[in-house]
Amino acid sequence: MSPGRQSANRVLASGVRTVSRLVVAAGRLLPVLAAVAAPAGGAVAGPNVLGSARLIERSYADLTGWRTDRQALAFAAFRRSCDVLAETAAWQATGFPVDALAPACAAALRLPAAPDDAEARAFFEAHFVPYRVEPRGGEGFLTGYFEPEVQGSLQPTERFSTPLLALPDDLVPLDERAVPAHLAGLTAARRTPDGLVPYHDRAAIEDGALGVRARPLVYLDWVDAFFIHVQGSARVRIGPGPKDVVRVAYAGRNGHPYSSLGKLVVAETGIPPEQMTAPALVAWLRANPEAGRRLMRENRSYIFFRRADELDPAAGPLGAGMTQLVPGRSLAVDRTLWPYGLPVWLEAELPEPDSETLRPMRRLFIAQDTGAAIRGPARADIFFGSGAAAGKAAGVVRHAPSAFVVLLPKDSLPLEGGARP
Repeated sequence: MSPGRQSANRVLASGVRTVSRLVVAAGRLLPVLAAVAAPAGGAVAGPNVLGSARLIERSYADLTGWRTDRQALAFAAFRRSCDVLAETAAWQATGFPVDALAPACAAALRLPAAPDDAEARAFFEAHFVPYRVEPRGGEGFLTGYFEPEVQGSLQPTERFSTPLLALPDDLVPLDERAVPAHLAGLTAARRTPDGLVPYHDRAAIEDGALGVRARPLVYLDWVDAFFIHVQGSARVRIGPGPKDVVRVAYAGRNGHPYSSLGKLVVAETGIPPEQMTAPALVAWLRANPEAGRRLMRENRSYIFFRRADELDPAAGPLGAGMTQLVPGRSLAVDRTLWPYGLPVWLEAELPEPDSETLRPMRRLFIAQDTGAAIRGPARADIFFGSGAAAGKAAGVVRHAPSAFVVLLPKDSLPLEGGARP
């Protein structure tokens, strides 16, 4: 589980998107990295620099396991991103041109919808160049997240007393590039007759500050509700039948910074951080409800939800890249640095649940999501899937060191010295 998962899910617009509007003239150059690496003053920092990280070109032969990975699965996820690429405004926030992946998307849509691994591998090799991202201070690191399935109710009960709330109509997202001084550090505000003010924090909302604007969608157990705030989406079972499931997705947040509950518990109890896995945290909360509720309120961030009845029940939740996530192939990245749809190769040793054994992971992912705690050029959060088994696998992946390799579209870097071809 990743602290601050809080995916910025959005409702998919009706109809099937196509990439036809994205196709660019053959040979058009995409100076992607120059735009991303430009400091505030506008000067280009260098041809292979992204913020505080260096990008070092590699060959596919350098990627351990590249020839044996099941890249048809990554290709399927990539095509999903291509379908919604034109509608994803977050592309523009990264400094990447909106059409950066257009040539690759156009080529992907000309291939069979389900190519074999060799065809998929040839596709990625033909359209992308691998660059290893080396952040200042060492390697990148991984966490994991999942879509919970929990018991709940449409009405409050003694067991299910904590609501997931719909987005209130007085919440205003802030443009992170132009936040007013009195709202510095916030990502949303509250609209009042006298102007924008900070939105209510978690404690105030739990104490009833929203009044009539509090619109419950479902009611849950208090521990489950908090973790769904962290994950950003869930399946809520309200009855025994196969259709008695309400799917909820992220709709917005109150704009206050996120604080990790696990870190707060570690600070208060002295439990070693390496022992504070997701299952251990849940067990501690169950055993210490009074202290647990108090510490939860120190996390001022609060998430609002919506019913996501339009989602394919066989697929994952909706990620911030506006496509349903693929277990084991969708990745959350820092959206201020990397665009959605970007292929990312990871090499890491991941722990097995209920074991000290580490298993090698060498796999191609597609960036399709983000999260409040996903910050840094080599920081990533792996989507493990839905349900208890996925939660168990995700919960033990905490700060796992990883080699982080981005596959950038060909001709997307400026020449040495910053000159343009």
